[in-house]
Amino acid sequence: MNGVLPGRARFRSIVSLSLPIMGGMMSQNLLNLADTAMVGRLGASDLAAVGMGGVATFLAFALLLGLSPAVQAMSARRLGEGRNERVAHPLNAGLLVAALVGIPLGVLLLLVAGRMFNVLSDDPAVLAAGVPYLRARMLSIAGVGINFSFRGYWNGVHRPSRYMMTLTTMNMVNILFNYLFIFGHWGCPAMGAAGAGLASTVATYFGSLMYVVMGFGLSRTQGFLSVRPSRRVIGTLLRLASASGLQTAFYAAGATTLFWIAGRIGTAELAAANVIINLVLVGVLPAMGMGLASASLVGKALGRGDPDDAYRWGWEVAVIAAVALMIPAGLLVWRPGLWLRLFTSAPEVLAVGSVPLQLSGLGLPVEAVALVLMHALNGAGDNARVMRWSVLCQWGLFLPVAYLVGPVLGGGLAAVWTAQLVYRVIAAAAFASLWISGRWRSAKV
Repeated sequence: MNGVLPGRARFRSIVSLSLPIMGGMMSQNLLNLADTAMVGRLGASDLAAVGMGGVATFLAFALLLGLSPAVQAMSARRLGEGRNERVAHPLNAGLLVAALVGIPLGVLLLLVAGRMFNVLSDDPAVLAAGVPYLRARMLSIAGVGINFSFRGYWNGVHRPSRYMMTLTTMNMVNILFNYLFIFGHWGCPAMGAAGAGLASTVATYFGSLMYVVMGFGLSRTQGFLSVRPSRRVIGTLLRLASASGLQTAFYAAGATTLFWIAGRIGTAELAAANVIINLVLVGVLPAMGMGLASASLVGKALGRGDPDDAYRWGWEVAVIAAVALMIPAGLLVWRPGLWLRLFTSAPEVLAVGSVPLQLSGLGLPVEAVALVLMHALNGAGDNARVMRWSVLCQWGLFLPVAYLVGPVLGGGLAAVWTAQLVYRVIAAAAFASLWISGRWRSAKV
């Protein structure tokens, strides 16, 4: 682990690449918080419904979300190799897969949305609000695949500001249509939770259109939509995307199961879990942004034929991310009630949510190391091993223990979040071991 502390020039490279990524992700998570705050005014049942519907949506989108790390790894590698005219070919393949998979999948899941939600909750009030919300979100699956393909491309070619600008605009559109559809302003019907889902779908396709226009203006020289993707490019993309997509699918299913576990404890616990997860997503943003930056830096270094430099990038970014997350960690541990009250005034939710939020804060620096090294491994093309270890840690350890200590033994939400803290430590150790082993150096992208 020599060279863990980066020099000034390398530190600037990490920050300059990470900040626009963080800005885009911050706008996305602020949007999630805005959705949570606006729907929270409707009551605990609507808040729980959108929380459960959100993780179910994440599960539905999971396979297409794997397009982002796949396109990023391939584009960064082509950039490092100096093959500029082929840098956008992985993006072309990603857009093709997004359309061919996303459209029929969206139609299918729209038809079965009611059955999906019935599996997740048996509370009539939560079902009444959650099913229409989920149906509205299912309409956006193809657009999500398109957007994530572009996200991987812009990050891979070190132009994350394009992603940030588009996502910020999308979020402004989403908040506007939330205002119109949730509460029924300017002559629109008051749709409640379903309005939040419809607003997200409208914003998603608005972002897709922005990305396509931007691609024609900026990326034609890199092969954007100028040639049909070759079988080799599509095959490599599907290999990388399927591993990352399966990892995301299992993670999303695990998040859905976590909400199900919280719901088995009580509706207040389910509402609290929704708020906590959205708050933690904001707190962990620096590590997520730096993780995506590490994937690009590692991929480009490997494209130059310099695996030792790639190894240094992984550790250097991980150290910076862990230090950065000590700030939000301290804020969550110090005043958990202050943050919870931003989204709900229900005393039962505040009572059960304070300790779990503090435990989440304690785990943020460890989560930073896990996220950065996970993305670095994906950037190197080692997606399959990342997927196996992620699934093992989450499904083989965390979720069974969480169910045991929560609903079965009656430990409540605090016991579940204690198990989650242990899980984060073990996951970080697993990814660190994979990075040290160096098997990723020979991955083909």
